[in-house]
Amino acid sequence: MQLLALKVIAGGVASQAMLADRLSVDAPAASRLVDRLEEDGLVIRRAGENRRCLKLELTEKAQGEVQLLRDALQWMDGELCHYLEEAEVTELKRLLGKLQDGLLRAAEGTAPSAYGVDD
Repeated sequence: MQLLALKVIAGGVASQAMLADRLSVDAPAASRLVDRLEEDGLVIRRAGENRRCLKLELTEKAQGEVQLLRDALQWMDGELCHYLEEAEVTELKRLLGKLQDGLLRAAEGTAPSAYGVDD
């Protein structure tokens, strides 16, 4: 979850509220996550535009972690092309997107039960 949070912050998410929204977690969970990232020297909280809003910034150490993640994802995309045809890669990405959407809806409590039985 920490790597995902770093990737999201690197992508322009600058507040804990925005981070919580992007990760589909509640505000206390986002706060605890940012606490851990701060303790690990990966994130700095700075004063935002107003006193109630804190801005999240990645440290230099975190920039290196994010670059490692980007390099790994780029390598993996390259590997896909060795084993799958272009149409298969497109279909895989579509299916993974569908799975991700379903999991997010399930986490929010808006997805139908996978077994057709209400919980």
